[in-house]
Amino acid sequence: MAEVAIKSQDFRLKAWLLDDSPGSALQARLGRFYLGWRAFARNPLAMTGLAIVLALVIAAIFAPWLSEASPLEQALERRLEPPSAAHWLGTDPFGRDILSRILHGARITLYIVLLVTLLSAPFGLVVGCVAGYFGGWVDRALMRLTDVFLAFPKLILALALVAALGPGVENAVAAIALTAWPPYARIARAETLVIRESGYIDAARLQGASGARIIWKQVMPLCTSSLIVRVTLDMAGVILIAAGLGFLGLGAQPPEPEWGAMIAEGRRFIIDQWWVATMPGIAILIVSLGFNLLGDGLRDALDPRQR
Repeated sequence: MAEVAIKSQDFRLKAWLLDDSPGSALQARLGRFYLGWRAFARNPLAMTGLAIVLALVIAAIFAPWLSEASPLEQALERRLEPPSAAHWLGTDPFGRDILSRILHGARITLYIVLLVTLLSAPFGLVVGCVAGYFGGWVDRALMRLTDVFLAFPKLILALALVAALGPGVENAVAAIALTAWPPYARIARAETLVIRESGYIDAARLQGASGARIIWKQVMPLCTSSLIVRVTLDMAGVILIAAGLGFLGLGAQPPEPEWGAMIAEGRRFIIDQWWVATMPGIAILIVSLGFNLLGDGLRDALDPRQR
């Protein structure tokens, strides 16, 4: 009886979510979310990407409990030990456990990704929506500024900015964020050019809504889904740029367990002690692949043209 009751409740909940005539805005939003999740869950590669990203988050949160070894404490008597039961991924030139350093390095990677996203995505969204909605000289000025940043390769511009600001995680985040926002502005502008010609935008103008209110309440929410997809796909590039800066000594500074810096430390031993540089490289590969798979899945689930 209990199982029948649970199935009946699930059926009623599903019918409520899929109701063609929702009784409230919350019901409509939850229904759209349910349809998007159902489309996303049918994609095994997207679910694999989600699992990898969740594993990264879990590793970052529970790093001290997943590995008891200190990521910073040196023990030269066990330097360059190969993978074993004592050290699953081996040790580095200073005798530090590589698994522990990779797990704690996930915190730095996640910190960089989140900060870059929080800084660049909203800024690019605002610039693109304002340019697309007002048009004219506002559009020309903002898009020429965007073109200036797009004219330089991201990594080269990030290297120049970090060289000017100085090495460090915060400066690396600022440099990457300054190079990441232009594509988001382009996407938001393209979406806004279509949205501003819609009938409900004209209705909002006739009701006396200001341009700022229309952009905030009407335009920006409709641009969010495309922006989320692009942000997720760009996270792999952010990780690679951050690792490149760390490899060159411009990101996190020793002895912080940043993955790019770990590869730089192990490049001298790549022939005989291959695990020192290979293990953090595999971590970068897996996490970048996870974000790409997640982004592809979100694109298929959120963009009706891809269904």
